[in-house]
Amino acid sequence: MTGSARPADPVRLDDLADPVMPAAAEATLSLLRAYGETLALEPDAMMAAAEQRSGLSSWGAGGFEARLGVLCTSLRHEAGLSPVGVATSFEMLVQTLVNRLRVEDLVARHPEIEAIPIERPIVICGLPRTGTTYLHNSMAADPALRHLPYWESLEPVPVPGEEPGPDGEDPRRVRCAAGLELLNTALPYFVRMHEMTPDHAHEEIQLLAMDVSTMLFETTAMVPSWRDYYKSNDQTPHYRYLRRVLQVLTFLAGGSRWVLKSPQHLEQLGPLRTVFPDATFVLTHRDPDQVATSLATMVAYSARLSVDRPDPAAYGRFWGQRVTDLLGACLRDRDLLPAESAIDIPFDEFMREGGATLASVYQLAGQPLDDAARGGMAQFQESHPRGRHGTVHYVPELLGLPTTTRRDVLEAYRDRFLVTG
Repeated sequence: MTGSARPADPVRLDDLADPVMPAAAEATLSLLRAYGETLALEPDAMMAAAEQRSGLSSWGAGGFEARLGVLCTSLRHEAGLSPVGVATSFEMLVQTLVNRLRVEDLVARHPEIEAIPIERPIVICGLPRTGTTYLHNSMAADPALRHLPYWESLEPVPVPGEEPGPDGEDPRRVRCAAGLELLNTALPYFVRMHEMTPDHAHEEIQLLAMDVSTMLFETTAMVPSWRDYYKSNDQTPHYRYLRRVLQVLTFLAGGSRWVLKSPQHLEQLGPLRTVFPDATFVLTHRDPDQVATSLATMVAYSARLSVDRPDPAAYGRFWGQRVTDLLGACLRDRDLLPAESAIDIPFDEFMREGGATLASVYQLAGQPLDDAARGGMAQFQESHPRGRHGTVHYVPELLGLPTTTRRDVLEAYRDRFLVTG
């Protein structure tokens, strides 16, 4: 890491069940507690707030209201949210609804947006901790590919009339940086598990949230009823909505070929193939037990911002099963993807042979791996070595893992995607 020494030792998160919050975050958390006590997680209240903040009222195609109702019910009755959790959930959902209103307004004023082609996207499908973020950001460093920066994912459409500051910076990026500063203050070890910056390539799962149908909400709160509802519905219409937002973003900021990424895609290969029939699919694979442990730890650690006394074992049970669901769906649907447009990448192989792996992806995608692409990737990789912020000592027993997972599904997954020779 340029300019500073890499932390030497992994940290052990001994306070997952009884969080100790940094003193530096207390003033902000106190304000959020007071604010959360005034709020109701009700669809009508959120939609009214979104209309008031945006000055808009045209929501586009209906149906999302019912989904928002299911989500809010699950948040109120299952998530065990603290007042801080109520405040952060309310604000996240209101901003998501504001984004929807702004998208619909822009398309109404510029109907030509709906004719913009989204051609040959490269779609990375893989669980967290399987190399997807490193692969995604490496490819995002290629100036020929269009990616979604984190700041843009949070506010896809500019606020009308809002101008860049004196330094020329987009106010949306400034707001994103301020939010990340709070996150890093309240969760100082989160960066060891998943580094986030305003400019890093982010998942389009944030865009799917605008149609209120995504597994994103499962990562922010314990919402089993929402999970079951989401899983029971065909997600093809919501991937069509994602395509619509990509058209909006292309209209606003250009780009000809998108590189996308989300763990959700593993259980939505059918809808993806339907909506993006000319896509190239890149599937990453790693030992499921390692993935479940690190993912559950990260979510349990983050939960201190929404729950006063998280139950690590509950998060282990939830995410142990969720990892199994996602990998089982990948096993079930992998053959829906044509051989000429899909590639499987074991994590260990990518870590060992990163350059060759990227070359294979580019060859399959028919994307030139030119000097500009190689230079951008090399610059990103040099400035982002693995573990540059330090590491975390994972303790699966604290999370009830691996006994919460279905071993038959995971063994079948290992046999297909991880056993070589």
